[in-house]
Amino acid sequence: MTSGSTPSSRSDVASPVNTTHTNSDADTPPRPGFGPLALIGVAAGFLSGLFGVGGGTLIVPALVLLLGVNQRLAAGISVTAILPTSIVGATTYAVQGNVDWIAAIALAVGIIFGAQLGSALLQKLNLSVIQWAFLGFLVVVIVSLWFVVPSRDDAITLSTLSVAGGLVTAFVTGVLSGPDGVGGGVVVVPVLRNVIGPSDLIAKGTSLLMMIPGSLSATLGNFQRGNLDWRMAVIVGVAACVCVPLGTLCAGIIDPYWGNVAFSLYLTYVFLQMRWRKLRTRG
Repeated sequence: MTSGSTPSSRSDVASPVNTTHTNSDADTPPRPGFGPLALIGVAAGFLSGLFGVGGGTLIVPALVLLLGVNQRLAAGISVTAILPTSIVGATTYAVQGNVDWIAAIALAVGIIFGAQLGSALLQKLNLSVIQWAFLGFLVVVIVSLWFVVPSRDDAITLSTLSVAGGLVTAFVTGVLSGPDGVGGGVVVVPVLRNVIGPSDLIAKGTSLLMMIPGSLSATLGNFQRGNLDWRMAVIVGVAACVCVPLGTLCAGIIDPYWGNVAFSLYLTYVFLQMRWRKLRTRG
């Protein structure tokens, strides 16, 4: 009887192992709830419609800095959420006649291939040089917005040079969309407005249309590499779609000059948060 009691006591001693396992699970940070994700989507959707951008420049830092999502996963979530957002935004601008379909197709060809390369670079390369170059580009764009104010009556003048420039721009945009989760509007909209020459509304509508295949391409690439959380992407993307029409409405009401001022302030925010993230990473 005495010897039989020994295994029983050992079994009782072993029970704290289960407690340790439970504590380990408790230490795992919970997945973000519906509310915070939806709020991020609402803000990104409004900015998408207002500026013709995908919203990734808000989605990625919000997921990483506010909700503690892994940087690579946040980038994958962002480009996926941009897909429905871009569809709704491009449709809204197209109904108003503010999309250049030929230019959008030319841009889309470049961004599809660039997005695949960008999603691959996300896994393999140190992108510090590319990111610094992008920051430099933002500075040039911010300054130019105070000197170049497009007319609402301007349209895209297609030529061999403009199409070639659009293809190169879109390819570079696609590369950036993988590592930074940026849909490309912060690159394409100012290039269209300042180089190719359409109105601000046509540039925004064309940019959003161009982002649809690029976002789809990047989403497939990130899905294959495991850089995607469908639940978070769907919540952010659907919430963004709700506010895109409001953003496009405001874009049509605002005078082009003040639209430039607002866009320059937005790009300044993009620059500062990207710069801060780089410094934070180095620290």
